[in-house]
This record gives sequence, C-alpha cells and structure tokens, in this order.
Amino acid sequence: MTNATTEDANSYPHIRVWAAGVSLIILAFFNLIINWTIVREQRLRSHARFVLVFHLLFSALVYFVVSFSFNLQSYLNAATTKTICMALINGLMTSGSNIILTITAMALDRYFAICYPLHYGKVCFKPWPWLIGILTWGLASIIPLTLSHSRNDTVPCGRKALKGGEMHKIVLISICTVLIVYSYIRILYEGRRLGVLNRRNRAACRTIALHGTQLAVYILPNFILFLLYILNRKELLQSSTKELFAVISFAFFSLAQCIAPIVYGLRKEELLEHLNHRFPCLSGRLKRILEWTVNLIHPNRPRQQRERRMTSETLLSREISQTTV
Repeated sequence: MTNATTEDANSYPHIRVWAAGVSLIILAFFNLIINWTIVREQRLRSHARFVLVFHLLFSALVYFVVSFSFNLQSYLNAATTKTICMALINGLMTSGSNIILTITAMALDRYFAICYPLHYGKVCFKPWPWLIGILTWGLASIIPLTLSHSRNDTVPCGRKALKGGEMHKIVLISICTVLIVYSYIRILYEGRRLGVLNRRNRAACRTIALHGTQLAVYILPNFILFLLYILNRKELLQSSTKELFAVISFAFFSLAQCIAPIVYGLRKEELLEHLNHRFPCLSGRLKRILEWTVNLIHPNRPRQQRERRMTSETLLSREISQTTV
C-alpha cells in the first residue's frame, strides 16, 4: 500500500487534476452550445458530419469527466470500493477508445462521401449516423471487458491500476490510424484528380492539414505512452523520468484534445450560422477566436474572398449533393 501511494505521488496527481479539470470546464461549455444546436436543428442532426461531431464532443466530455474523477480521488487518496474503481477504469478505457473509433468513422464518412458520392447519396436509412455512435461505444467496451478478468484485485485504485492492456490499445490505435491515413490519401488523390487540390488553391490543403493535426492530438499521446512503457520495461528509462514525460504529455495533450473537436466543429459554416441565430452574443466572439487560431498557425495567410474559400473547402467540409450532375 505504501509503495502504491508513493508511486501515485510520483506521477504528479495535482497536475493531472488541474489539466483534466480545465479541459473538462472548456469542453462542457462548448458541448452545451454546439451539441444543443446540432440536436435542435433538424438540418444539422440529419447530416452525418454534424452527428459525428456530436459523438466526438460527447465522447471527449465523458472521457474528461471520468479522468477528472479518477485523478481527483487518486490525488486525495480517497477510499473507494472495488466497484467504483473498476467503473472509473473501464470508463476511461471505453471513452478513450470511443474517441479514436469516432475519429475513424469521421474519416471513413468523408472518404465514402467524396470517393463514392452516388452510392453515398443513395443511403435511405437516414438515422444511421446516430447508430454509428451506439456501434462505436459497443466496440470501445471490448478492451476493458477483456481486461477486467485479468486485473489484480489487491492493487489500490491509482495509476498502477491503469496498467495492463498496452498491446490491446496499441493494436486498436494502429488499425484506426491505418484506416484514417488510407482515407485521407484517397481523398487527396480524388481531390487532385478533380483539380480541386493544386498549388494555386492552398486552402483545401490547409484544411486537410488542420484535420490531420486535430486527429494527431488524439493518436500521438498513446504512441508516446507506449514508447515510454517499452523504454521503462527495457530499463532504458527510469520510472521517475517516465512519469515526468507522461505528465507533461498528459497536460499538453489534454488541452489539445479538448480544443481540437471544438475547432473542428466551429470551422463548419452551417453550424456557425445556426449558432449565430441561437447564441448571437457568443457567435461573433467564437468566430474571432477561430480566426485567431487559424492566423496563429498561418500568420502570413492572405485574405481570400469567401467564394473561393468555400469552393476550396467543399472537398472536406460540405455535404456532397445528392443530385447527379
């Protein structure tokens, strides 16, 4: 018990609590306004790309709620029952896996919409994006269920209880990464074939780069933790150094992961228009914040006319028309 407490103290629990808490507050606020708008607007809740944004924001919110609760009880050394501890650990694994699966579903949705527009437009069962959310939650629960029987019941509810299943996690993330990369390669190929992506039209390339960055903030931390785990296991890295790098990665990527789906959703012009109607006091400020983030990444970006920007972003951001040209 003393060794477990010392190990939890060396994992910087106070930093994890603050990082998870700040991320939770930011994400809860934007979940309220963005997801409420998507659910209330029939045009938005019937389109796959907005429903998948809803799933991504909700999954991230669940993850940070459970993460904050787990790190808080670990920091306070609160006495928890085995059932509560297992629920927190399973919730962390399930919600984290569901985020990766939802991002994969978003990439595959854009892939089929762009590369197979005629078949994509013939889908008659319109509620299918909502069922995708149920499917991803079901698939995400497989890993914690398979690991629940192999856990040691004598281990206290701390960071040590999260250990295990590294290979299961890395296999899932690797499969999802391959699917995402393949989807975007095919989208790039299709864009060049249609003449949308070229040297003169860089807006679409920046859009793809931004999407790739947002996807990377969810995938990279898992590979970093796996690398630290391998180095520590081979005694190439001390446990204290491993925990220091792990907590830095956790704090940085926690903030990045809470901001990424927000930026992803606010870049959609249709959603911003409905936000302007429902929250007129906030929409202008949100748009200025979004433009600030884009200018921060591209400080020398020249201003483009709206028609050209919307045309260049059609490849990824706008729904494929169901009418045959």
